[in-house]
Amino acid sequence: MTNPAGPQLMGIDILWVATLLSAVACMAVMIAIYSAVTVRDPMVKRVKALNERREQLKAGITATTSKKRAKLIRKTETTDKMRQLLSNLQVLQDDQVKAVQQRLAQAGIRRKELAVTVIFCRMMLPIIIGGGAGIYMYVLDGVPDWGAFKKFSAFSAAAILSYKAADIYLTNLVTKRTLAIRKGLPDALDLLVICAEAGLTVDAAFNRVAKELGRGYPELGDEFALTAIELGFLTERRAAFENLAYRVNLDSIRGVVTTMIQTEKYGTPLASALRVLSAEFRNERMMRAEEKAARLPAIMTVPLILFILPTLFIVILGPAACSISDAFSKQQ
Repeated sequence: MTNPAGPQLMGIDILWVATLLSAVACMAVMIAIYSAVTVRDPMVKRVKALNERREQLKAGITATTSKKRAKLIRKTETTDKMRQLLSNLQVLQDDQVKAVQQRLAQAGIRRKELAVTVIFCRMMLPIIIGGGAGIYMYVLDGVPDWGAFKKFSAFSAAAILSYKAADIYLTNLVTKRTLAIRKGLPDALDLLVICAEAGLTVDAAFNRVAKELGRGYPELGDEFALTAIELGFLTERRAAFENLAYRVNLDSIRGVVTTMIQTEKYGTPLASALRVLSAEFRNERMMRAEEKAARLPAIMTVPLILFILPTLFIVILGPAACSISDAFSKQQ
């Protein structure tokens, strides 16, 4: 004896769909609980790496063990080969290398030799990907149904995207890092004011703020910790602040750096200047939040029409449709 079929809507068993959605929801809840329980401190690895770098700089070496030294030599040889090839082709310019190095620093990548790799990828990826697409479409005739214009459009898109792939990836890293630093800057300035009023030196204040904000804002903690390290061993303290502005693509950081340099030069009160900057940045953050809130109704219109309203119609009209379908099936 077969079991009677459950209520159906448009030929689909509603009980089966509800069971599947319940299983997906349970899986999502389990993943969320696991992610919340297994949270790791993002600053542990960063602080360890910065401390190792500080000790290496103080000792005047770039690798502490023979294994690291050999690995560094291999990377340097590969980079030198790329640099030599680009120099022979006369496509490597000093201004271009410096610009890419700054972008790498703004993305949180400390290795300057990767600038040559980025420029090398700009030259080689269009040849590899674009040339491969051209061979596949024109030589091997991989898409015989496509016309000449469609093939040329696909080939051009592959070549252009492969040329811009490294820059797009780097720009994405810089944007994410800049936004993360911007969110935590007002809180960092408040802590700097407290440290300055407590009598701490500038490098000790930066180090303390890096430790306190490292868990919530690891990118900002990383930059402040590196600035504190540079303040400890650089001959000119001005260079440490300028390096901070060099590594962060943010006008607010440039304002903080200018304030710190003027304070070091003229001896003006640091706490009062930082308090004014903190209030200004906090008001700016509030204005950005209000702007996003004002755009929310317009942004939610399309998801409301496409996803929320159909779901409401199914929830409201679904039981009635099932009842009507069962009534017609019994009459027949």
